[in-house]
Amino acid sequence: MIEPWLFAALTGVAVVTGFIDSIAGGGGLIMMPTLLFAGLPPHIALGTNKLQSICGTTMAAWRYRKAGLFRVGPNRVLVGVVFAGALAGALTIQRIDGRSLALLVPVLLLAVALYTVFSPRMDDHDSEPRIDERRYLPLAGGIGFYDGFFGPGTGSFFAVSLVGLRGMGLTRATGLTKLLNLTSNLASLIVFALGGQVLWLLGLCMALGAIAGAWLGAHSATRFGARLIRPLLVTASLALTGKLIWGWFA
Repeated sequence: MIEPWLFAALTGVAVVTGFIDSIAGGGGLIMMPTLLFAGLPPHIALGTNKLQSICGTTMAAWRYRKAGLFRVGPNRVLVGVVFAGALAGALTIQRIDGRSLALLVPVLLLAVALYTVFSPRMDDHDSEPRIDERRYLPLAGGIGFYDGFFGPGTGSFFAVSLVGLRGMGLTRATGLTKLLNLTSNLASLIVFALGGQVLWLLGLCMALGAIAGAWLGAHSATRFGARLIRPLLVTASLALTGKLIWGWFA
């Protein structure tokens, strides 16, 4: 039973996580421990977090699309591959323990942070793609699977791979990342909802906070571009790395 005051408290937390997620990803670093601390079982916490997260991501994606950073039509195949990957990942996590990923993910997130700091590509200028969209599809599907299966750092993986491999400027990559995050969150939410692992009232209350935070974050990102996104991406990646390493050894 969730105490009434927790609805307001968790909605306030969702404002912060929505802001962070809309720019750099990693809001789950704050939200998931908060939900577990509130007494939710892990799978219920995951499902409820997906509900509030998808609402915030929808707002961010709408704001980025309105700013002209991506179009849905040319990315339909990419969206379909990410959806299928996330669906498979969410179905898989229902059956096995994802703890082993906690060893690999910090290494990947540290690599994201280092690439973001040192790569000359991490600005708002498009560059020559290293691979075409067809070759990027398996990687995108793999990131979608990871989001459905485990989740932390998904936005960072999408953003850095779109910049490093597809040659996008950082702000444009962040916009498309929100569309792909929305897709993977939707697939995961469907699986969790069918499994009865979503607290709908709590999730929808938190969604109001996530929407507000996402609007503020996306507005800030489109205004300030890579100057804001780059340091937040590094901070989120390093914070997630530390959190996962601490969780493993603790």
